[in-house]
Amino acid sequence: MAITSANQLELLQTAEAVAREKMIDPNLVVEAMEESLARAAKSRYGSEMDIRVHIDRKTGKATFTRVRTVVADEELENYQAELTVDQAKQYMPDPEIGSEITDEVPPVELGRIAAQSAKQVILQKVREAERDRQYDEFKDRAGTIINGVVKREEYGNVIVDIGRGEGILRRNEKIGRETYRPNDRVRCFIKDVRREARGPQVFLSRTAPEFMSELFKMEVPEIYDGIIEIKAVARDPGSRAKIAVISNDGSIDPVGACVGMRGSRVQAVVNELQGEKIDIIPWNEDAPTFLVNALQPAEVSKVVLDDDAGKIEVVVPDEQLSLAIGRRGQNVRLASQLTGLDIDILTEAEESERRQKEFAIRTKLFMDNLDLDEFFAQLLVSEGFTNLEEVAYVEVDELLVIDGVDEATAGELQARARDVLEAANLKALENARALGVLDSLVEFDGLTPQMIEALAQDDVKSLEDFATCADWELAGGWTTINGERHKDEGLLEKFDMSLEEAQTLVMTARIQLGWVDPAELDASEEDVDGETEEAEA
Repeated sequence: MAITSANQLELLQTAEAVAREKMIDPNLVVEAMEESLARAAKSRYGSEMDIRVHIDRKTGKATFTRVRTVVADEELENYQAELTVDQAKQYMPDPEIGSEITDEVPPVELGRIAAQSAKQVILQKVREAERDRQYDEFKDRAGTIINGVVKREEYGNVIVDIGRGEGILRRNEKIGRETYRPNDRVRCFIKDVRREARGPQVFLSRTAPEFMSELFKMEVPEIYDGIIEIKAVARDPGSRAKIAVISNDGSIDPVGACVGMRGSRVQAVVNELQGEKIDIIPWNEDAPTFLVNALQPAEVSKVVLDDDAGKIEVVVPDEQLSLAIGRRGQNVRLASQLTGLDIDILTEAEESERRQKEFAIRTKLFMDNLDLDEFFAQLLVSEGFTNLEEVAYVEVDELLVIDGVDEATAGELQARARDVLEAANLKALENARALGVLDSLVEFDGLTPQMIEALAQDDVKSLEDFATCADWELAGGWTTINGERHKDEGLLEKFDMSLEEAQTLVMTARIQLGWVDPAELDASEEDVDGETEEAEA
């Protein structure tokens, strides 16, 4: 690919040939040639000069020009490529800073070394253009299915020819123990496309939940047309999967449409996924109802939902326990991924035993702290009282509904409960001060003495320490890692503090310390509210 100035048309012929071979724009190749010729000219005339080359797109003639830029007197550094306003007046009548003076210079003959250097520049530019083309082509196809041909296997990873590039199907993205031989055809999901130094990397997957969604979209016309919507997918690749669907047309059964005549549609997906069993479940906005569907084929007796903790308890008949859990916990794990809830499964016998245990613990709490006999304490628990705070600060009318409780008895119960709570508060505050808690935290409104003690035990001893806490550090939360939910314990979670309450307390502390301007906070909230209203409109 050596370039000579003698044969000008050869430049264009070379550019077109390379462009055709690499399937890129010929202009990119010509621009690379212009840059390589300019670099060769600089080595001849001087590296400090600003030499530019223009190749005529029709004739192939290369024009070499020297460009000098007009700069301010104090900015003049490169005398070969810059000149002052006074110096420029001999070349133009009214020069301005930033103006350019262009002079044509004789073309250079490319020697062997210069030609080799020019070739390297052109090849580099062509490679970059080819990589850009591949990246632009595949980045828009991320999230779709592609058919490819296996080229080779490297350390368990499969390299797949996907047309104008290669994709990599990593070992952990293959279903089960799939093995491939060269020239095998394979269908994959384009999980990610990244621009890297060695070129665009296309990462493929056959285990991604989206792969199953796209397969159903191909097999079920109603999903492709938007009549049926896939709301959630959970997979144990190669073994079992659950997919939740809903129909936007009341006359069409979403589950039946996905199953197809005699199971033809779902069977096509199963065959592609190496026999993976698929449960198709009707989606429901009501979380407990959806969970009952998700745990099929197991039957559910009762569901108790805890929205704040994102947790749900499911009670099943004793004989249904193994079916609900599934082999190695597979059924409940997939149901948890599908619903996004942490699921605890109990048998009816276990739930009854737990209720009795909780009843006994609360009864003992009231007996020990309020000096009550067992029968009276059981009456309190039966009416729904769970702790001393509820007894101390509830409306008197709620105590009067208990058999045998008059106003005097109710007043005595509340007085005893308040005395116990005040003593506990004093003890907690003493313990917190012994741990080194400062007055700034003790006097902060919104924290009970027990909360302050719990914070002090975790080395949160001042208002500044408290203001640096995140809301989830206080209230707890859930983190999803590799599709599994993990519990983050909060410092104040045992006091039933919600994320919203924690967020409000932390923000109040920051305002009191002057870290946050309330006016700016109000303005930002108004902006958010305005955007929300616009979106709703």
